[in-house]
Amino acid sequence: MVIGVPKEIREGERRVSITPSWVSILVKRGHKVLIEEDAGAGAGFSNSCYRDVGALIVKNPSEIWERSEIIVKVKEPQREEFGYLSEGKIIFTYLHLAANRELTETLMKKGVIAIGYETVQMDDGTLPLLKPMSEIAGRISIFKGAQYLQSPEGKGVLLGGIQGVKHAKVVILGAGVAGTSAAMCALSLGAEVICFDINIRKLENLHIKSGGRIKTFFIHEDQLRHELTDCDLLIGAILIPGATCPKVINEEMIKSMEKGSVFIDLSVDQGGCSETTRETSHSYPIYKIHDVIHYCVPNVPALVPRTASIYLSNETAPYIIEIANKGIKKAISENTSLRRGINTYYGRIVHQSVAQSHGFDSESIEIR
Repeated sequence: MVIGVPKEIREGERRVSITPSWVSILVKRGHKVLIEEDAGAGAGFSNSCYRDVGALIVKNPSEIWERSEIIVKVKEPQREEFGYLSEGKIIFTYLHLAANRELTETLMKKGVIAIGYETVQMDDGTLPLLKPMSEIAGRISIFKGAQYLQSPEGKGVLLGGIQGVKHAKVVILGAGVAGTSAAMCALSLGAEVICFDINIRKLENLHIKSGGRIKTFFIHEDQLRHELTDCDLLIGAILIPGATCPKVINEEMIKSMEKGSVFIDLSVDQGGCSETTRETSHSYPIYKIHDVIHYCVPNVPALVPRTASIYLSNETAPYIIEIANKGIKKAISENTSLRRGINTYYGRIVHQSVAQSHGFDSESIEIR
């Protein structure tokens, strides 16, 4: 099979979807890998790194898309790439279609087989390909929060606090991978940490993991309102696989927060968990509403592209190899986790949550 790796063109994106070590394995198994020139440069992988393990370096992105049977990316196809899409083309990447109707309709119109990393789901409900970036994003959110709490923009609060001074208060919405990662990072820095979720088991696990040092609450509006009034840093880390994120935070809650407080919404890929959320970028990462600093960058792990690329590739590459070895039909027939990851298939939405987010009916996959 021919696997194509285009250079990411989304603003601020420096990750690459597969590392040279995994390319080497694919090539040794008889597959052809096309890498766009400098696709890995932002993550520290030169063209020669890929060429030395048998990849073919291609200058023109259109050639990558045209010649490849499967396109492997980090972020969803951008508008400039829509013209490259064609029927039966397999795209394996983060899609987050619930918050992107234009891309959803384009993938349907073009007949693309689109597999979302974030919707590949194990039998126990875990999301193995979302976990790497969620874990990284959770940790980075705390460091970014600490940065923006500093003057002149923020409250002038040291996140970890210091002896004789009240420690910063961090409130986290969601006790999944991103929320847990953020909570444990904030705790390690000395902050007071409170976490909300609707899953009692997740809250119990976080309580145990932290040795009881993290306060946990079921999401009730009154309790949430109370905790936000003196919150220094609010992290949104809510996820419903494939679905639009519920707006747990309303504008009045944001208004109740103190001037210079920071809100980081890691749920922005799925539409965000606050009424005040709007997508930002690495170039223009923040804005203020009611004097609360909002940071809503959708590709936070791009700040550490080498770490993120290696971690992501280690998780996604076995699925890429399976598709390449077996072909898409056999792979999704035998691997139910991969099958669950398919969002669109030859013009139809086949992921229920994605379909519901846009008011469509989901259809079953008919192997063609």
